[in-house]
Parts: sequence; structure tokens; C-alpha cells
Amino acid sequence: MITLEVMTGLSAGSVYELDAPVLTIGRAPSNQVVLTDYHLSGEHGQIFREDDRYIYRDLKSTNGSRIQRGTREILLDGSSDDGRWEAPLLDGDKLLLGNPAEPVVVTCRVSLEDARFAEKQELIAQRALAELSEVQGKIERDPIRAAALYNMAKKLGRRGLDLTAVFEGLAEAIFELVPRSTHFAIDLADDPAGESRLNTVYARAKSGPQSERFAVSRSVVRLVQRNKAAVLVGNAKQEIGTESVMKADIVSTIGVPLWEGETIRGVMQCDNRGGGAFFGVNDLELMTAVAGVATLAIENARLVQRLRLAEEKLRGEVKYLKGREEKRRFSDIIGESNAMTAIFRQLEKVIDTRATVCIEGETGTGKEVIASAIHYQGRRRDKLFVAQNCAAVPENLLESELFGHKKGAFTGADHDKKGLFDVADGGTLFLDEIGEMSLGLQAKLLRVLQEGEIRPVGATASKSIDVRIICATNRSLEKEVERGAFRQDLFYRLRVFPLRLPPLRERREDIPLLVEHFLRKYTAEMNKPVAGITPESLDQLSAYNWPGNIRELENEVQRCVIQCDPEGFITPDLLAPAVRKVEGLLGRVAPKKGTLKDMMEEIERWLLTEALREHGGNKTKTAETLGITREGLHKKLAKYGM
Repeated sequence: MITLEVMTGLSAGSVYELDAPVLTIGRAPSNQVVLTDYHLSGEHGQIFREDDRYIYRDLKSTNGSRIQRGTREILLDGSSDDGRWEAPLLDGDKLLLGNPAEPVVVTCRVSLEDARFAEKQELIAQRALAELSEVQGKIERDPIRAAALYNMAKKLGRRGLDLTAVFEGLAEAIFELVPRSTHFAIDLADDPAGESRLNTVYARAKSGPQSERFAVSRSVVRLVQRNKAAVLVGNAKQEIGTESVMKADIVSTIGVPLWEGETIRGVMQCDNRGGGAFFGVNDLELMTAVAGVATLAIENARLVQRLRLAEEKLRGEVKYLKGREEKRRFSDIIGESNAMTAIFRQLEKVIDTRATVCIEGETGTGKEVIASAIHYQGRRRDKLFVAQNCAAVPENLLESELFGHKKGAFTGADHDKKGLFDVADGGTLFLDEIGEMSLGLQAKLLRVLQEGEIRPVGATASKSIDVRIICATNRSLEKEVERGAFRQDLFYRLRVFPLRLPPLRERREDIPLLVEHFLRKYTAEMNKPVAGITPESLDQLSAYNWPGNIRELENEVQRCVIQCDPEGFITPDLLAPAVRKVEGLLGRVAPKKGTLKDMMEEIERWLLTEALREHGGNKTKTAETLGITREGLHKKLAKYGM
């Protein structure tokens, strides 16, 4: 009998007393326990009786299940290392179903009628875990049994580290050492700690084909676990008498633990079926001695098996990633607009060259992402990609950071230090905010580009290096050259292949893709499911100018995910006030009703007026803001007589 009391949720207070062998829990009316909470699946979980215990199994529900046992929680959603979906239920356990933040809590009261079996336990010989080492020592002092055990260990050693071969060797050893045995089985825990349910992983009959399968009674396995002892049941039909024992015609059975310290990692079981022969204490002790050798052999073979599986999985992942890489070279750069397609075409041309690339663009447009793509998609991918923000380090330290220094070169230089050029030798050095570099350091950088050599601070000799330079700036280097803040000769050296990244306002069609990408990223990072974003919110995000570009958009999406309720939608009220300002744009323009052409011209006239007003009538800046040429702006102003 199992009693379920619903503690929280829509069915709180309901009590179910059930004695069925199998029952299901979920939203669907067909379940024996119906819980209508929205975050539970139609058939969320199942409880079934197996010999002398109840098992809860999560039916691969959307939001998973947990079992709370005192202060411990057992996760049942397949995400743990052992991919666990089920676990036994003990009296007092609590089922936590559905949404992890606010689960439906169900208290379990388990009452199993084991009185008949418990009354006859005095008929079962057993050896507790603490006695097993003593039993092994006793056998080792017996010349005949010690010789048999030694021969068994030698045969087992020749089986190597193949798990199936180890199982076969153990079966042959048991059939030889325990002649009355007719069937042999091994149960192992799924997880290395031995705390999960034991599952039958190998079973073999003494006669008949090795592949022949047969039902295994789990009553003795449970008793080994519960009593933490090796057990012998002389007359199984009389002393146990469960349905599985009677059906399998088990006359006598032995179960011994595969143990390490106080942890039972598995159980070996041998039966005598249909033969009328009973096992004795000598058989129990021999089985116990075999188990002591078997535990290490099985654990070593399982470790090798896990390593092989991990290696195979890694090989498959590498193959998949390489295949995906061949299909799309710039999978980490989000964008399908015409502006980004043009960038991709330019990148394809420059990736496998030695040319110095100068990336220009506003702050937050993704200049370092582009630089890393050039490196990791090119021939230098096996070497290092090293990035340095020239504005983040004081001028007097930047030289040492880039070129390194010798011990004693200046106060505090108490050891030699490699510079970033040396570290990136053979790879790529990305110099962000190159426009912030001092004129003196620019001259030294020019020498590196011309000669391919560096000289650490305080050194007397130069060192040849092979480094590809990629630089980035949010300034106009041409204007910096004009005002004397940037060397003209270095300017021409760096701008071998200039690349301009468009600001986000010039590629608005990519905003929905970027929003979707950041939503996936932060919902996974926070483990917080979000239903999505409303069309109104997406429209406002697309209409905003994004002065901080992609970085600002990413921060906005992250903030919205934090504020959004689990399973809820991102709505306009969650957006930042600056983003919501565009909401009333059409209301402020208020075009008069008419043809589409007339209304669009009225909106365009309003936008031109606002842009000119914002820039104090400066047409050059107005044209830049609107993303059109100065000549194009003049044509539009002439069209509207402005």
C-alpha cells in the first residue's frame, strides 16, 4: 500500500491510498492521480511496485521530477551524469513535480507487507559487510579453497579489461566453485557512488546458450542491500515464496555484495533452479571470496568502458563540429542582412592571407568577434589568438606588455617577462583601440610591421617573430592622421585591408535574430524558461537606435530575462525607458489619412526635420545619422522644399 498526500498546488489536501501494481500521475484525466497544475505533463510520472519496494519513474516530463529525502534531493530528469529517470520511494519521501521554483509537493507513505518474509529471516544465513574480510582470510588459510580461488583469479586476469569478458569469467568461476549453481546474475549500480537502483547487467544459465535470457528474482538482491550482508536462502520457495521465486522454480539462492568499504556497488546472485539441491555455508563463503576479487575487476573494466565511451563521444562531437564548420565558417557571427553578407564576403577573401586587417566601427559592434573569426577560421587557428586593449593599459606599461622586458630594465622588473608579440608568435595579435596608442609606441609598432622583429625593454638584441596583426578602432584614423595624433606611415601599414562594421541601426533586420540568440543564451545560463518575446516588444527593439550597438542589445535582453516571470513573455513594460520612447513615434508624427505614398512622405519629412534639429542644421552629421550621403540628403530636402 502507498499513500500519496498532495501538499501544494491546485490539488493540495487531496489524499490517495493506492494498492495497484502500476499507477500514473499527471494532468490527463486517465491518470490514477490527477494533478491539473499547468507545469505538469499529461503523464508526468509513474509509480510501480517491484518485489518489496515502490519505484517512481519520471515519464520524460517537460519540467522533470525530484525526490526529497531529508536534506537530500534526487534529480530525475535524465540530466545527471547517470541519466537517471527513476528511483525507489522510501516512507516519508516527498515528490517534487514540475516547475523547480514552485513544484507540486506530494508526500509518500509506503507500507509493504513483508511480515511473512521477515518472520522467516532466521532461516537465512548471512555475513555482514564487516565480516566479509574475515571470511576471505579464512578461505585463504584453507589450502584447497585457496588454490581454487587462486586459479579463478588467474583465469579472470586473462580476461583483460573488457567488461563482458569479465562477466563471463565470473560466471565460469561460480559454476566451477559452486557446483550446485544453475543460474548466475550480476546487478550493478548505475552511478559510481553505488547509491542508485541496482539493475541486472548480466545473467547466464549453466546449461544452454549464453545468450539465453531468464527472469531474475530481486528479493535477495534487496535483502543484501537492506541488511548490507551476504545472504544464503536454503529453501527459497518456503523462506521467500514470492511470485518471482515460484515462477522461476528457484530452490535455493545466494546473494553476495560487490562492496568497497561501506558502499555496495552491486550484487552477485547464483540460484539452484529445479534441481532440488540446497546451498550450504561453504558455498556462501566461496561466493564471498569471489566477490572480493570481482569488485576490483568489474570497476576497472567499467572505468575502461566509460573512457572508451567518452572517447567515442568526443570523436563524434569533433566530427560533428568539423562538419558544421565546413557548412558555415562564421557560425558565431549573427546576421543575415545585406550589410553583414557583404562583411562575410570580405572575410572570405582575407582570412587565409597575411594581410594586416584594420576593423573600424562604433563601440559594441563586435570588432573582437570579427578579429577572432579571422584567426580561428584561418591557417593560424592552431596557434594563439591574443587580444590587448590599448586604451586599458597606461602608456608606460603598454610597451612592456606588448614587447616584454628584461630583468632590471626598470624599477620593479625583477624577472624577465614575455611580451604579447612573443606569446602570439605564429598566431594573431589583436590590438583594440589602436588610436589610443602614443606616437612613441606607434614608431616601435611600425618597426615590427616592417622588420618582423621585436626588442624587449632593456634588451640589446632583437628577436624575429611571425605575428599577424589585426587592429580595431572606433575613431576615424584618417582624421587622427590629419591632426597629427597618428603616424601616417603606420596608418598605411595597418590599413592594408580596412573593414567597416556597420552599427546596429544600419542592420535592423538582424535585430530579431540577435534577440533570439541572446534569449537562448541567457535562459540557458539562468536555467529560467521564458516563453518568448511579444511582437510589440520586438518592434520597439527594432525601432530603437542602439547607440551601444550589439553590446547594449545583449544587456537589454539579459535584463529582460532577469525581470521576466518563468514561462512568461517579454512585454513592452519590461523594456528600458530609453527603448520605450519609440513607442509613441507614430502618435507624434500623426500623418493625415491618405494614400500610402502621401503618408510615407509626411513621415519622411518629419524625420528629416527632427534629424536636422538634433544636429543644429549640420547637414553632414544629419546625413551620417540617417545613413545616407550628403548628396542624398540634399535631394530629399529639395524634394520637400526644405
